[in-house]
Amino acid sequence: MSIFNSLAWLFGLGLILAGPTLLGGSGAVYSAFVLIAIFAVMSYGLDVIVSDLGEVSLAHPVFFAAGAYASAIGSARWGLDPISTLLIAIAAAALIAAGIGLVTLRMREFVFSLVTYAVTVVGMTLAANWAFLGGSDGITGIPVFQVFGYSALTDRELWPVAWLLLVIALYLVRCFRRSRLGQEAMTVHLNPRLATMSGIDPHRVRIQVFLFSAPITASAGWLYSYQRAYISADVVDMYFLILMLTAVVLIGRRILLAPLIGVALILCQEKFLSFGGYVDRIILGSVLIAVLSFLPRGLAGPASDLFRWATGRRTSAKIPQEEPRI
Repeated sequence: MSIFNSLAWLFGLGLILAGPTLLGGSGAVYSAFVLIAIFAVMSYGLDVIVSDLGEVSLAHPVFFAAGAYASAIGSARWGLDPISTLLIAIAAAALIAAGIGLVTLRMREFVFSLVTYAVTVVGMTLAANWAFLGGSDGITGIPVFQVFGYSALTDRELWPVAWLLLVIALYLVRCFRRSRLGQEAMTVHLNPRLATMSGIDPHRVRIQVFLFSAPITASAGWLYSYQRAYISADVVDMYFLILMLTAVVLIGRRILLAPLIGVALILCQEKFLSFGGYVDRIILGSVLIAVLSFLPRGLAGPASDLFRWATGRRTSAKIPQEEPRI
């Protein structure tokens, strides 16, 4: 990365950090920014599966819930600090991801999606009925986020933590796409036969990408439990799956900031331009259907085509026309 690009990234990340203050600094604004960061991190875990591996995992709400429940149980029942609960959340998500990866090792993409959906259904049932997870009552008594002497009593204090988690997720996804595993995942996605001929094992790549992806989504659930201070079975709700999928495809795939922008657009509509809970969910589902049906490259596709068309028009206008010969 050039010095100019590094400075641009630092400026952009600093601008995001100062965003709530620049927009008035109210409690609602800080709450919106914290949730945008958390749900963006949640979506980045799914993004590497959909955009890089080329498969659709419907089990990522389970990873999000695993992080949330691990954090809630570890902090409320066992009295652990946030760092310890984060490690437990990552371990729990990695264990579930490894199990899914091994079970679906040689399954085709369609069957793989069905199995991951079944995992989510099982997760919803367990969360709603298993007493260890609080059943329908959920888990209460989650303490205030406090680490290294820093306490986050409100969303204003929690925002720097959410921002830092977002920065780490962006860095990890960027490094993944430049890594050997990221390149192998793209090869498996674009040309499985070529990948096999090149000595790449698609099954190994799937498991490794899953093991990379799940902890990212789980870390979002970890912070969500502290932000919400209460966790119940609704963290495995289909809303989170539709939110993740929409955020991943809305702007465009393999665009680093796309999930963040997608989540920001979705939550700003729900928080500041809401039509009611059920109507907002209908809007969210309709947006996902419309993008998948008519904008396979996301909003960035038509924008890119329009830019190339405008650039081509300006370039052609600058080329002098030859005088016709008589």
